[in-house]
Amino acid sequence: MARKRRTLSPEDQALWDQVRETAKPLSSRSKLANSTAIPTHTKPVPNRYQIQPLKTGQIRIPKAEPKTRLDLAPDPMQRLADAPVRTDKRTHDKIRKGRLKPDAKVDLHGLTADRAHAALTSFILRAHAQGHRLVLVITGKGRDPERDHDAIAPRRGILRHAVPQWLAQAPTAPLILQILPAHQRHGGGGAYYVYLKRVR
Repeated sequence: MARKRRTLSPEDQALWDQVRETAKPLSSRSKLANSTAIPTHTKPVPNRYQIQPLKTGQIRIPKAEPKTRLDLAPDPMQRLADAPVRTDKRTHDKIRKGRLKPDAKVDLHGLTADRAHAALTSFILRAHAQGHRLVLVITGKGRDPERDHDAIAPRRGILRHAVPQWLAQAPTAPLILQILPAHQRHGGGGAYYVYLKRVR
């Protein structure tokens, strides 16, 4: 059924007639038309997120995100390896190459810092009193940064960093001649050689 067309009331018709008389038609070339026209020859803005077509046989591999590692403390192993030699060169080379067997060892791996510090101090004092010269301190390598992506976690290997500092303090410092990173056969990056002074 067709809708009935609505007609204007006499008042609305009179008002519409007044509007038509005062209105002026716009020219197709008026300033308004030119200012609002969309330019047809503009240079396209490059979109860096636009997907570019690939050439035949080309495979696009996304770049891997860099792994974050916030371990700002210097490696204690490297610092000790670069330290001045305090033993005779022959003994130093034998220790560094793992050719001397340690007289005793202590394993601190898995202990809390407080327990490890106490165990280390007791071990060094006892080893020196027994006349041992070369002892091995095992700390473990700590957390693996390749598997742990927690950016705010503690640095890798708390004991690995702390042991050289503890050994440089009293009462153990006066008893120690040299500290070196252990050879791979004795624990590598997770252990230290401690060369003690002779008992006098």
